[in-house]
Parts: sequence; structure tokens; C-alpha cells
Amino acid sequence: MSHKAGYVNILGKPNVGKSTLMNALVGERVSIITSKAQTTRHRILGIVNGDDFQIIFSDLPGIIKPAYKMQESMMDFVRTSLEDADTFIFMVQIGDKPENQPDEYNKIKNMKVPVVLLLNKMDIAEHDEVEQQRLIWQEDFPQAKVIPFSAKFNWNLETLMADLISYLPESEPYFGKDDWTDRPERFFVTEVIREKILMNYKQEIPYSCEVVCSYFMEDGDIIKISVEIYVERESQKPILIGKNGEMLKKVGTQARLDLEKFFGKKIFLETHVRVSDNWRNNESMLRKFGYRDY
Repeated sequence: MSHKAGYVNILGKPNVGKSTLMNALVGERVSIITSKAQTTRHRILGIVNGDDFQIIFSDLPGIIKPAYKMQESMMDFVRTSLEDADTFIFMVQIGDKPENQPDEYNKIKNMKVPVVLLLNKMDIAEHDEVEQQRLIWQEDFPQAKVIPFSAKFNWNLETLMADLISYLPESEPYFGKDDWTDRPERFFVTEVIREKILMNYKQEIPYSCEVVCSYFMEDGDIIKISVEIYVERESQKPILIGKNGEMLKKVGTQARLDLEKFFGKKIFLETHVRVSDNWRNNESMLRKFGYRDY
């Protein structure tokens, strides 16, 4: 029996549901999800294996116009995804329009690569509106397969998977059949903590933070973890910590509970706040945080 394998790269504007879709497809909590834009900063692979197929999904940052060197790196991840996809999923949501899409939308329209256009958030619209929207997108992108979808409720998930498998080229698997991501455990520690920061702080604080896991050690049924949370300015440090350390303690507690579910072990978590002036435009810090190659 032949085996199929390939890369399926998920593109779209911020907050269209890419990370929710990724987690639903992989069946693991690979990507963090919040209501804030630019939640996803890196290219994250999630791997789905069957007896005769392997799909490597890429969750990518939402497409934006960069304002910082960090955001330039985020868009570099998107540009790279245009070069190695066997299939694209381009996500839009009910109410959006083809003329409001970023340049990448028009680029994939002109590529000879299968594309599934997911019309997400159909759960918030009436049937007639969904069908009207589907026809608009199908007319604009006739070579794509347009599927009304709900990432929140996994509506039409089986239809999507069947189409994606049919598009895969014949190939041996790229990763081990037991693998479900390319990312190490430390990465998920930092992402969970960053999610809690996004959820608990307002304005610029969440976007000025980066998290580094400096220590990760399994000791029987306990995992001991130490992380450093970087901010851009000295004035942001007391805001992040909060009065009597209450805000940072809240973030740590929420993260620890999620990490205990994720790893299935007790977590001992230490958090430290550091200041790195204007790190989002600092090449050496961007390399340290994984946004640039060494």
C-alpha cells in the first residue's frame, strides 16, 4: 500500500481561527489561543499520522504589516511557508471580503498548489448568509475548494481532512509516526505562560513580553521549571509583577495548572522578570528568542 505525506500550511489574517483549527486537527494543544491579535509568533508544526498518510500542519502568525523587527521575522515565517507547501489552507471568516485580503492571498491564487479556503465562524451566521458568502469566495477563487467551517465546533472537520488527504503526494513520512509536533517541551512551557500574560494584561504589556525557559528538569513525578519573562522597559516590570507580586503569581498559578494537565505531572514553576531594552528591534535578542537564525 502506498504512503502519502506532505505539508499543509495554514494562512490568514490575525484572529480568523488558525490556532483553534490547528489544535482541532492535531488533537493536541499545540497552539495558544486568545482573543488578541498576534497571539501566534512562530511557525509551529503539528503532525497527524494515519496508517497510510502523514500530514504536517503549519500554524503561522497572522499576516500583518510589520512595525518591529520581530514582526518582520514573523512574516518571514509566512513567506517561507509559501515555498514548501503541498497544500494551503487559507482561512477567512464570515463577513470578510476577497478585496480585503493580504498580498499572500493573491500569491497563492497564482500558484499551482491545491488550496482549501475555509470560511470560518459559520456558527454565527444564518444558512442563507453562509451560502451567499461561499459563492462570493468561490467566484473569486474558482480553483480553490471553499468549505464553510466552524473551528469552534469542528463543523466540517471530517470533510476538510478527507480533502487534505486526497491532495497529499505519495511520500514516505517526514517524521516519526509517534511524533505530533516538531517543538520541544520547553517551547510549550513558554507558550502557555505567554498565553496567560495575553489573557491577564492589557494594552502594550502582552506584546512587549517574551518568555524563555531557562531550566526544565523531570524528577520522578515532578517537573521543575524556571522561566524568564522579558519586558522592553523598566517601567513595565512593576506592572507585570503587580502589587505585592499578585499579578505575576496569578499568571504563574494559571500556567502551572495548565502545564500539569499538559504533562500529566506535578509542576514546580519559578518565574523571573527581566528587562531587555527594545528587544523587539534587537537582532541579538531576536536570535536568542528564536526569531532569527544564528
